[in-house]
Amino acid sequence: MQARNAKAGPAAAAAAAVPRSQQLRLDLLHSFEAAARHLSFTRAGSELFLSQSAISRQIQQLEESVGVPLFERRHRALALTPAGRIMQRAVEDSLERLRDAAARVRASTATGRHVAVTCTPGFASFWLIPRLARFTAASPAVDVRVSATLDLVDLDRSSIDLAVRLVPIAQGRGPVLFEEQVQPMCSPLLLRDPARPLRTPADLEHHTLLTVEMQDAPMTVDWDPWLQLMGMREVQMAHTMRFNQYNEAVTAAVAGHGIVIGRLPLLADLVRQKKLVAPFRSPAASRRGYFVTLAAHAAHNPDARAFADWLLAEAVEAGASPSNPRKGRA
Repeated sequence: MQARNAKAGPAAAAAAAVPRSQQLRLDLLHSFEAAARHLSFTRAGSELFLSQSAISRQIQQLEESVGVPLFERRHRALALTPAGRIMQRAVEDSLERLRDAAARVRASTATGRHVAVTCTPGFASFWLIPRLARFTAASPAVDVRVSATLDLVDLDRSSIDLAVRLVPIAQGRGPVLFEEQVQPMCSPLLLRDPARPLRTPADLEHHTLLTVEMQDAPMTVDWDPWLQLMGMREVQMAHTMRFNQYNEAVTAAVAGHGIVIGRLPLLADLVRQKKLVAPFRSPAASRRGYFVTLAAHAAHNPDARAFADWLLAEAVEAGASPSNPRKGRA
């Protein structure tokens, strides 16, 4: 045993001399990395699905293992100590190496080909899923896994290969799939209602607003670009129906329950199918766009890159994107 330790080098021999109870645990390092990045035990716990007190206990265990404080506990704030900054650099590097190794192992040992995609429920329902059969027909061996969520998934810390994200144009990363325009939309049946005509924007006051509740945002935030184009400060409507998801509000509009702010080209298929109409025909640029972002580990997944190329080609085919998509800021 002594010979093997000497051959392995002094670092390995020193590590072997440390009792197992005092060796660094990976879960503690993971919690430390999150806490150091956020400088908050609460936000680190939220990310790792642990309580604030659990993160605090784990950091204390790690500090006991290394023998020095890693954080300065200030009033309502955290700061890394010099030792903590050293640990942060080392832990970030180590975890990144582990993630890269895991991606390589998954790519080399996977029994099947797959692409994992994250996007909003609205994008999945109205744009991606109606077109998805064309990709699977051309690539039947590829298993496409769609995660439709409003949560912002960290691509570097997940198994997701690709994200389609709706963000302000200036904040976009990766190729732009298409930029967004907005305008009020409703069902053709509602448009033909003689008791409540929709000839001018002022007529909206006789109808029901279909909107999506968003935390810390005004109820009609999605209407702002169109209201500005119309020179209107706000929209006043007789009633309001609120939903958790945009696709639910659109479904209510198709059923004739009220007026929704339509997002183009997301709802272009529903307009072509005459399930929705735009009574005022006055689209306004929302200054947002859908961007295609590949995870770093997708470099080991040619099917993920092929899926991204397919998305961009579909947007061009639909006339929603220029043939040479503009790159967002890195």
